[in-house]
Amino acid sequence: MAELQNDRFLRALLREPVDRTPVWMMRQAGRYLPEYRATRGQAGSFMDLCRNAELACEVTLQPLERYPLDAAILFSDILTIPDAMGLGLRFETGEGPVFDKPIRSMADAKKLYVPDMGSDLQYVMNAVSTIRKNLNGRVPLIGFSGSPWTLATYMVEGGSSKTFSKVKAMMYDQPATLHHILDVLADSVIQYLNAQIEAGAQAVQIFDTWGGVLTPRDYKEFSLQYMHKIVDGLKRENDGRKVPVILFTKGGGQWLEEMAATGCDALGLDWTTDIDVARARVGDKVALQGNMDPSMLYASPERIRQEVGYILEKFGKGSGHVFNLGHGIHPEVDPEHAGAFIKAVTELSGQYHA
Repeated sequence: MAELQNDRFLRALLREPVDRTPVWMMRQAGRYLPEYRATRGQAGSFMDLCRNAELACEVTLQPLERYPLDAAILFSDILTIPDAMGLGLRFETGEGPVFDKPIRSMADAKKLYVPDMGSDLQYVMNAVSTIRKNLNGRVPLIGFSGSPWTLATYMVEGGSSKTFSKVKAMMYDQPATLHHILDVLADSVIQYLNAQIEAGAQAVQIFDTWGGVLTPRDYKEFSLQYMHKIVDGLKRENDGRKVPVILFTKGGGQWLEEMAATGCDALGLDWTTDIDVARARVGDKVALQGNMDPSMLYASPERIRQEVGYILEKFGKGSGHVFNLGHGIHPEVDPEHAGAFIKAVTELSGQYHA
């Protein structure tokens, strides 16, 4: 593998000194870019785009051609694992993912199995190795997975949900069924992320998109416990370098100490927790990634720059901050505004690393 020319993202995650704060954006390869929409049109469907290593590589690299980003993230979807379990995933226009065979009982749950990474999910590993090769050491490549709880919400609900009524009914009424599902998912995610690391991912992020809908007690039992199991099972070194692990629970600001205690290297923050408060709570244990409100990118470039300066100042001096949005970039954002955001981070952050 080519020597890494820009490793400030990996160094910041391990709280090692850097010359400036590294920056990337969740969903940086996506619908806000006209070149992404063109490639997606060429691919046919969203999953066809994920399954085509060359096209997945193309869209992964598109934002790096536009902006001085410090990391690339694998272009894929969090639902690849449940899809590989044979639940009949399809994407409906306007309503998102739908599973034809949702999991509603212990009998359904007992049919779940850990997919074979070398056949069922080989297309993801092909994409990882293709992207890594084409990056040629420019920046590190991030691999990722959904958290067991987040994946389970889609598998039990049969798609997206605003109320999570089916999965919460199962959690409260049939906890053993949900624990069985989560256990199979945790084992699957461990193998999935380790296979991504072996294929060339240099850091991994676990997206717990829906952890924030749980009570504190239920979060610890049904989400955090399984992420902890995953962190314990991950390969933490490859190619002679550490492979940092980022945990991101949207709406999880109240559980930062418990998340840091899993042994992960970094925590993703959404925009509902001030970064100075988060650093005061967990700063010597983990790095922090975040946490500008993605809606700030609708504002003028001047206002965006002001916000970037505010967040940098709030974090303060020293390493251990990866600048990011508090969630994925919205599809309607003007690419010029995303550029203004990244430019502001690269220009304003050096003073905090003297």
